[in-house]
Amino acid sequence: MNSNLVSSLKVWFAGYVSRFYTNDPEYNRPINLKEDHTKRVCSNILMIGKELGLSPEDMITAEIIALFHDVGRFRQYELYRTFVDAISENHAKLGLRQIGIHKVFLGLPKNRKILISKAIAYHNSAYLPEGEDEKTLFFMKLIRDADKLDIWKVFLDYYMEKRPSDAIVLGLPDDPFFSEKILESIQRHEFAKMKDLRTLNDFKLLQISWVFDINFIPSFRLIKKNNYLSMLEETLPVKKEIFCAVKIARDYVDSKLTASIKSE
Repeated sequence: MNSNLVSSLKVWFAGYVSRFYTNDPEYNRPINLKEDHTKRVCSNILMIGKELGLSPEDMITAEIIALFHDVGRFRQYELYRTFVDAISENHAKLGLRQIGIHKVFLGLPKNRKILISKAIAYHNSAYLPEGEDEKTLFFMKLIRDADKLDIWKVFLDYYMEKRPSDAIVLGLPDDPFFSEKILESIQRHEFAKMKDLRTLNDFKLLQISWVFDINFIPSFRLIKKNNYLSMLEETLPVKKEIFCAVKIARDYVDSKLTASIKSE
């Protein structure tokens, strides 16, 4: 695999996405949101990969995973007018079907095609598969980090009404309440579960709990640099329980960064 392969896949991706745009600016806005998201996730994964010292071939693999991790979103929106998997279908599986239909990975070595497909399949799963080989797990973790780093930005923009798009919301009530189960997950250093969400505040707390599913030190550095946790806290009610939950998450990020410095 070489840079020419990546360039040809980018050309295919751009052409594929272009077919989903219409003459309606409102319809186009979510499509543009996901196209821009993909570009930033590609940048994120290359940044993380570079800091981790990946080989040129592994950098190419990482970029291809990032380029196609959300390719199913465009067909999802066309069919269902939403990006919420729970009320439509799993966008990772939908994306892999699109990749298969269009024979996008036909020119990839078989072992890389399998690895890339698995990373795409699990980028949005609650848990990673058991019994998977270390290299495949590494790329699964890599795309999950790169994706989350930008999803925080996308939702913070939504909460701050910089780039609102109803296609990304879950339809949860925006009231002052929050669930004890979500707080308990954070206290246990676990990422919260979608099934426990009752309010929009729960969803924001769930996003704070994502720090417990981050895998690489460069990702933790970006979380701290971009101030994501404090910005999410600003969108939540001023409550002692919220303050304590955010502190637990912030202390976790700091502990990972401190440990990395001591190990250098």
